[in-house]
Amino acid sequence: MRIAIDARELAGQPTGVGRFLSEILREWSGMAETAAHDFLFCAPAPLRGQTPDVIGLKFETLIEAGHGTRWEQRVLPRLAERARADVLFCPGYSGPAFGRTPMVVAIHDVSFAAHPEWFRWREGLRRRLVTRRAARRAARVITISQFSRREIVEHLGVSASKVDVIYLGATRFRRDAESARGDARGDEPLVLYVGSIFNRRHVPETIRGFAHLARRHPDARFTIVGDNRTFPAIDVGDVVAGTKGAEHVSVRAYVSDEELADLYRRARAFVFMSEYEGFGLTPLEALAAGIPIVVLDTAVAREVYGDAAIYVAAPDRHLIAPALEQALFHEDTRTRVLRAAPAVLARYSWRECATRVLDVVVNAGEPSS
Repeated sequence: MRIAIDARELAGQPTGVGRFLSEILREWSGMAETAAHDFLFCAPAPLRGQTPDVIGLKFETLIEAGHGTRWEQRVLPRLAERARADVLFCPGYSGPAFGRTPMVVAIHDVSFAAHPEWFRWREGLRRRLVTRRAARRAARVITISQFSRREIVEHLGVSASKVDVIYLGATRFRRDAESARGDARGDEPLVLYVGSIFNRRHVPETIRGFAHLARRHPDARFTIVGDNRTFPAIDVGDVVAGTKGAEHVSVRAYVSDEELADLYRRARAFVFMSEYEGFGLTPLEALAAGIPIVVLDTAVAREVYGDAAIYVAAPDRHLIAPALEQALFHEDTRTRVLRAAPAVLARYSWRECATRVLDVVVNAGEPSS
């Protein structure tokens, strides 16, 4: 079978959808099941070495210039048809509304439909239109949690029978022996946040909660890693500067995988105060690295993290601070969370994710589907 893939998210500095696609391709490259298929990476510009190690795949890259939604709606279906693809896999929320090639689209969440106030009106409208049309045209829709499945059905008008829930894997950034010894001594009470900065993730409130904690524990540090995508716009640097103890907080827009692995090795607690996610991958990565996580108490957080988390009822600094203190310094709480982590993490495998995505894509491309 010839499988075309919208590969735009592999370019630049891949996060989110890019990580999802990269991990799937990496697993596919080591699977015997993919030997029967040809893979076609469709993109508006050369990927310049940004593809993961896919030596085990038979693939070619199809390039035709374009930009954004116009490229997706006009060029992408033309590339798939010209290459005689049997199926088109679109991993990033939307895909062509028209075309002869059967399509599978991955929709990770529908925040733009459930909470339009979080988006500039033009961007929100565009995303609602193209995602709704793609979901209705697609042979199958993939999503990443039961919560997102319910949201897709409610907000996009798609039948639940058309939506496959496939959990993500947890990339494991393991601690080395030196880091583990340091953690046992509590030498570096570092709190970590990783993820794009959206208003719904309450980073300013988290900064203020950490500042409240730092008054009691002046050796504590907080590192924030994520591109600022807030709307209405919030200058996170100004929030840090206006908070007592600003010297304890650092903000970085992006780090390499090597730097991220080092942060996961050093961190003693992870915080993620998001009120709306399709899944929430980075707290799971933190758990896999042996770090207790502090998250907002939401339906999807309970679904994904189960007992392996410290839950906060509301994004309030007076609630965040004691939760962070527990994650950093209360050994009974840390032990409870980390003992629950293996059973939770056992549910998430990139190999299982990749296998199930491949099955959905191949079945959609079969003539009888």
